[in-house]
Amino acid sequence: MTTIKRNRKPKMVVIGGGTGLPVILKGLKAQNADITAIVTVADDGGSSGTLRNYVNVVPPGDIRNVLLSLSDIPEMQQEIFQYRFDTEDDFLAGHAIGNLIIAAISEMRGNVFEAIQVLSQMMRVEGHVYPAAEEALILHAIFEDGTQVSGESKIALDRKKIKRVFVTPTENNHEAKASREVIAAIMDADMVVLGPGSLFTSILPNLMISDLGKAVVETKAEVVHICNIMTQLGETENFSDAEHIRVLHEHLEAKFISTVLVNTEHVPEGYLDKERYDEYLVQVSHDFEGLRNEGCKVVSADFLELRDDGVFHDGDKVVEELFRLAFGAKV
Repeated sequence: MTTIKRNRKPKMVVIGGGTGLPVILKGLKAQNADITAIVTVADDGGSSGTLRNYVNVVPPGDIRNVLLSLSDIPEMQQEIFQYRFDTEDDFLAGHAIGNLIIAAISEMRGNVFEAIQVLSQMMRVEGHVYPAAEEALILHAIFEDGTQVSGESKIALDRKKIKRVFVTPTENNHEAKASREVIAAIMDADMVVLGPGSLFTSILPNLMISDLGKAVVETKAEVVHICNIMTQLGETENFSDAEHIRVLHEHLEAKFISTVLVNTEHVPEGYLDKERYDEYLVQVSHDFEGLRNEGCKVVSADFLELRDDGVFHDGDKVVEELFRLAFGAKV
């Protein structure tokens, strides 16, 4: 990747969760951006879900992956942090060591925000990592047929069309609020980046925290959405790129997305391992007129990376485009 020349570090806030967020963060780190990662806390599946139920901690899985993506610790230490106990290990089965460490330090320090700051120092993290909220949130979905389900891991199971999602704290006697420093980071940013990631279960859970969503709408920063390459089982089946943006705008009741990055490179027929990546269906279709109607500038290019029999965004190409958008930089 060519290093982009500039006079100062751009302030880039990236909001999301899942596997897409670390890819973009690694690219931004390589370009020496001033990075703030805001990470979803509504995950209730796998090791994260088990820990949030038994230890009363914010789900640590996405936080773990984000910390590692911005860390400069040696590879062996990264492997230890990521190590997941074997399924034959009974009580520890499926738990990543990093998840247990985050849970332990959260208990020691009394909250996950302080735990992340301690780990950021220990792991030589470049940038800031903040949980979207300082308590675990429950993600709820209302479907087009009027039914409702609670729990991020349950939303896609019935493959119903989602009308709306919202979040509540696990102790449902108050409104969810953004973590400390989050609002200030968004308002002070040069650019706010959403995605790539699951629309309803990785991106919107953050924006449905009312003061966080309000800040994204009101910030003077350019707000960029990195559109997913593939549609997702039970979430965005048959979605076009414009449909992704329309859903975001409807949830926040404002046309707040400045620019959308759209991959136009074709995924070779039969390349994707459907058993390994069983949540992905077909490529997201293009509706450029629909995107323009949503008030977005559209950047369409080859952002595709094919590896491990899967379909991913090429983090280097995406980050180069983000810098062009923010500063008109030449590479």
